[in-house]
Amino acid sequence: MGNYRVCWCFTRKFKISEAEPPTDVKEAFKKYSDDGIRMTADQLRRFLEDYQGDNEHDSSISEAERIVEQILHKRHHLAKFINRKALSLEDFHHFLFSVDLNPPIRSQVHQDMTAPLSHYFIYTGHNSYLTGNQLSSKCSEVPIIKALKRGVRVIELDLWPNSSKKHVHVLHGRTLTSPVELLRCLKAIKEYAFVASPYPVIITLEDHLTPDLQAKVAQMVTETFGPMLYFPESEKLEEFPTPESLKYRILISTKPPKEYLEAEDDKHGSSRKSHVSSSSSSSDDDDSWSEEPSRNVSYEEKCFKSGSDRSDHDVDTEGKISPLSPIYKRLIAIHAGKPKGGLKDALKVEKDKVRRLSLAEQALEKAVENHRHDVVSLPTLRFSQKNILRIYPKGTRITSTNYKPLIGWLHGAQMVAFNMQGYGRSLWLMHGMFRANGGCGYVKKPDFLMRQGPTNEVFNRKAKLPPKTSLKVKIYMGDGWRFDFKKTHFDKYSPPDFYTRVGIAGAPVDKKMKKTKMKEDNWTPVWNEEFTFPLSVPELAFVRIEVHDYNMSEKDDFAGQICLPVSELRPEDIPGIEREAK
Repeated sequence: MGNYRVCWCFTRKFKISEAEPPTDVKEAFKKYSDDGIRMTADQLRRFLEDYQGDNEHDSSISEAERIVEQILHKRHHLAKFINRKALSLEDFHHFLFSVDLNPPIRSQVHQDMTAPLSHYFIYTGHNSYLTGNQLSSKCSEVPIIKALKRGVRVIELDLWPNSSKKHVHVLHGRTLTSPVELLRCLKAIKEYAFVASPYPVIITLEDHLTPDLQAKVAQMVTETFGPMLYFPESEKLEEFPTPESLKYRILISTKPPKEYLEAEDDKHGSSRKSHVSSSSSSSDDDDSWSEEPSRNVSYEEKCFKSGSDRSDHDVDTEGKISPLSPIYKRLIAIHAGKPKGGLKDALKVEKDKVRRLSLAEQALEKAVENHRHDVVSLPTLRFSQKNILRIYPKGTRITSTNYKPLIGWLHGAQMVAFNMQGYGRSLWLMHGMFRANGGCGYVKKPDFLMRQGPTNEVFNRKAKLPPKTSLKVKIYMGDGWRFDFKKTHFDKYSPPDFYTRVGIAGAPVDKKMKKTKMKEDNWTPVWNEEFTFPLSVPELAFVRIEVHDYNMSEKDDFAGQICLPVSELRPEDIPGIEREAK
């Protein structure tokens, strides 16, 4: 029973009722339990095989018995003391809607993991050490640990000298963020790298160090990771190794010292030709707080030039490569950097060398908006079929918000770098993507992103393609929010008025959102509404389900939400809702 104040002086009572099993669940239970009262382990096994088309559960009777025992022990505290070996309708209902007992997608790695790294989308973090906003939050190893526990496979560290120039700190440069020692971050990565996944962890370094400090970093990295560290056999890789061959390995990715020297020469040469403001001349880092580009330079070229990867400082006082440089360079498994020229030059594919290229989010977005499809998509997809393309948030995302990841994915970008300490729909979509393939942090790119047609045509994300298939989503009910939120979180004067938004995130042709009816004053609303979504690009489509209270803002406030890759959903499945409170 819940109490709510009305008009400040009267109290209104609302009874919180248990959710009843939907009609579909009752019919399934009756069909497979024979007597409609108890479902044995063998009957549950037949249901899992027939109704759900389940390949996840072992079809043996012993496995079915284990599942029944697990359900009973979770539902009934005295189950182990009584001789009970069958499920009731309520037990069966609980099992179907339990995210833990009956997950909506497979929990094992099932994709081919023997292709080069460039053939996979990779779970990528941005400024992985920040605990909050990009300007003044604390730097710590704690968010790195949280990211690794979630399955993130790419950790970014920004390296700067401390005040004495004798030690290395990790912090967001030119801001008020408080630093954390590099060694603490490295030890945290070593301890938690493979808790969630055995597949390789890539550390991207944005370094601003002198040669002697780079040598210290090389020593710390080598001593910390030891045999876990992957050293490439050759400086120039013609093809990236595979995730399977790199299990339990750590890879370093940054710009080689030689490329830094060339970047310095270019910068000093250009500064001699014209006067450049201090803010723009120093804005060559990933997160440069650069000013808006001038009108006589294309937006994407300006973003590219002022926001590409940078790995400072590997030149000595005489402007030559330091003798210590080879020690540091030896660590680099994935070389980063950009060739001279603009965006088109940067996307050129080299026959005998693979590399990583970083672009600011606005560089790709503006290029897509301002050019014909073939001018951007063709070189981008060609590049990302062999090389690694990384997209990172623009510097003005001070509160650690994120951009729409699908633009990067639909252009083949493997590393769509996100602020994991952020919040919102884009981040939930990112988490949804990497629930795929057993949550291992690597998801095989669809075939259509890895091929070209007879006349060099490539996938056009804006094309009006015919539907390949359709997804039917039935919203049964909602339950559990009273356990996650205070009684008056939604409305001080009555239970919430819940409704559900359900739709598809994906290619533009598939994007759609629909609503259920509103259920007033009910903690356990029952909708029983069904929606059908035709899908033209199901390989990169995600089903989104959001539960809202009518009295709260639809923009940011959810009672619950879930985002799942359509390609991973089991047939005839009944997913639960993952509840997240802001």
